Amino acid sequence: GKIILIVRMGKDAIHSHLPELVETIQHHQRSVIWLIDPMHGNTQSTSTGIKTRHFSDIASETRAFIHILHDMGIQAGGIHLEMTGQEVTECTGGLQQINPTDLSHGYQTLCDPRLNRTQSLELAFLVGQHWTTMSYS
Repeated sequence: GKIILIVRMGKDAIHSHLPELVETIQHHQRSVIWLIDPMHGNTQSTSTGIKTRHFSDIASETRAFIHILHDMGIQAGGIHLEMTGQEVTECTGGLQQINPTDLSHGYQTLCDPRLNRTQSLELAFLVGQHWTTMSYS
């Protein structure tokens, strides 16, 4: 009985498309749960064809999602991530500063690049900071 909308727009499109989508849903008086998937909209390939994602893009889209919804009076409902507890090198960036030349050192995925244990914790910390600073009436 619940409708969950999973937003996966990418860091560049979320600012222009999410507010319009929210307004349309509100106009039709629908009650939905808003979820973000910041992984798929930010997938890219290196010059050698390796599929990856950059940590800052994932974090940027996630922050934008939380803030846009908050500004529109909506509580974000959740986040979907591809992640592992292993120290893979499938996504670039983060505190470890993984760069494209590091990808081959621990690239194990057959499908979707995952955040490693350190990147996952870093993102959880960033999300926690943004969620806890929001106040909802």
